[in-house]
Amino acid sequence: MSGYGQMQYKRTQVTTVDKGRLIVLLYEGAIKFIRQAKECSQAKDFEGKANNINRAMDIIAELNHSLNMKEGGEISANLRKLYLFISDQLLKSKINNDIKSMDDVVQILNTLLEAWNEVVNKPEAKQVLPQGDSTSMRASVKV
Repeated sequence: MSGYGQMQYKRTQVTTVDKGRLIVLLYEGAIKFIRQAKECSQAKDFEGKANNINRAMDIIAELNHSLNMKEGGEISANLRKLYLFISDQLLKSKINNDIKSMDDVVQILNTLLEAWNEVVNKPEAKQVLPQGDSTSMRASVKV
């Protein structure tokens, strides 16, 4: 599949998934961008590193802004703290070329990704996870 075809497939996939699956896609995108940033850093492509970190930070910001603090209770509060920590680590890695911070963030995001994959793949998740339009999350993040 060509680069354009893959992009169109991803765009279609994002517009047709439920919100739980969209969160999984966002985690996957953030991980991908951080890994690309690490590769750029190792290749001394600092502009590429910065661009990929910025894209990952945009995803984390979108995840943070999409939290429902009123209904999410302690889980949302803990995720907010974690997203802020991740953002700080990404900024640190961007400024100081800190590969370890990138690795730490990928490890955290992989843990969250595994948990969300488990949740969205359970049949009862379809009844619990919000369904329908996810326009607000799609608007500012391109995976």
